Amino acid sequence: MPGGKLWIQRDRFGNDIYLTRERWEHITESDNHPEVEPYFDYVKETIRLGRRRQDAFDPNGYQYYRSFQNLPDDNTHLIVCVRFRWHTDPNGVVREEKFVTTAYFQSFEE
Repeated sequence: MPGGKLWIQRDRFGNDIYLTRERWEHITESDNHPEVEPYFDYVKETIRLGRRRQDAFDPNGYQYYRSFQNLPDDNTHLIVCVRFRWHTDPNGVVREEKFVTTAYFQSFEE
């Protein structure tokens, strides 16, 4: 995919969300969430089928979450954080970007 995008996935609300190679490398760095690396396909599935809640501190941030049976360390959900932003190009056209910023595991009941 052009621009370093690994994939683009449409969510249940019609938003096209993308994951870049740079973000994936950031997520899976040893100081961040390397345990997520084997679950690459789950990140995409969480965007496609997961539930969504708006970030309490960032009105342009959303957390997509989905439960999975086989996550490590007794975790129950994969959380994928997505940022929505808009910018105007030099021609005056408004462009939207909706992209994954991070992903991690968490345990909670819905």
